[in-house]
Amino acid sequence: MKNKINSIAVLTSGGDSPGMNAAIRAIVRAANFNNIKCYGIYRGYQGLIEDDFEELGARSVRNLINRGGTFLKSARSKEFREKKYRQIAFNNLQKRLVDALVVIGGDGSFTGADIFSKEFDIPVIGIPGTIDNDINGTDYTLGYDTALNTVVEAIDKIRDTASSHDRLFLVEVMGRDAGDIALNSGIGAGAEEILIPEENIGVEKLVESLHKSRKTGKTSSIVVVAEGDQIGKNITKLAADLTEDLPEYEIKVTVLGHIQRGGSPSCYDRVLASRLGVGAVDALLEGKSNIMVGIQHKKIAHVPFEDAINKKKTLDMDLMRVADIVST
Repeated sequence: MKNKINSIAVLTSGGDSPGMNAAIRAIVRAANFNNIKCYGIYRGYQGLIEDDFEELGARSVRNLINRGGTFLKSARSKEFREKKYRQIAFNNLQKRLVDALVVIGGDGSFTGADIFSKEFDIPVIGIPGTIDNDINGTDYTLGYDTALNTVVEAIDKIRDTASSHDRLFLVEVMGRDAGDIALNSGIGAGAEEILIPEENIGVEKLVESLHKSRKTGKTSSIVVVAEGDQIGKNITKLAADLTEDLPEYEIKVTVLGHIQRGGSPSCYDRVLASRLGVGAVDALLEGKSNIMVGIQHKKIAHVPFEDAINKKKTLDMDLMRVADIVST
C-alpha cells in the first residue's frame, strides 16, 4: 500500500556532477505521475533557509536530461549546521505543506539530511551525486561514468603530444580521498603508472617502473595521479623530484581540474539518474526515510544514511594488478 505523500521538494547540494539535472527531471515526472506536487529548491540547503522555492511540473524539466551541472544550482551552507537555521528551513517546507525532501549530493549533504530528518521527523531520501564514486552502498554515483569518459578523452589527446616529443606527462585527476577515477581512467587510457590515495607506491618504485618502461622501448609515458596521492606534497613537487631521477624525460604536468565535473552526461549516467530519481519517489511512497537510493548489482538498493556516510567504500584493488600487467 502506498504511503500518502501530497507534496515533495528536491535540492542539489555540494559539488555538481553530470546527471543531477536528469535526476531532478525524473523526480519531478515521477511525482507528476503519482499526482504529487513537486518543488525545486535553488542553491541547496542555503536556498531552503532563504525560501528560494519554485513549483515544478513535467514541462518545467524538459530538455534537461542532456545538460550537465544542476539547473537548481548548488551551494554549501554553513548556516544549515546551526539548529536555528534548520528550524527556519523546516518552517519554509511546512508553509508549503511539503511532506518529504529529496537531496541529491554526497556524504556531506547526506549528513545534513540525516540530522534534519531526525530533528523534524520529515522523510528525507538521498541520491548519490558525485564524480568521485566514493559513497558507500552504491556501485556507481551520478557523474562518475561521465567524468571517466572526459578523463580518458583528455589523456588520449595528451598521449598524442607525449609520443610526438618523447615526454613524460603527469596527469592529475580528481580524487582527494578516492582513487576510482584515477585507477579506472588510467587503465582505460593505457597509463604506464597510476598513483592513488589508497596505495603509496613511493617515488623509488615509480622511478624504477619508468626506467623499466624506457628500457623496453617506450619513449613516452603517461602517469595518472589522483589529487590525493600520497607521493610528494603536490603534483608539481612530484614532477620536480622525478626530473632529477629521470633526466632522459622531458616532464610535463597537466591538471585536468573542473572539466571533469562538467559536460553532457553519458548515456549510463542519464539512465542511472532516471532510475534513482524514480526510485527516490517510490521509496517515499513506500514510507521510507533516512536512506540513500543507490544501485547494487544493477538493482535499486536502499542504504541507511548512517551506512552511506560512516562506512568507507573500498576500492577494487584487484584492478591495480590488472593495471600493472597491462602497462608492461
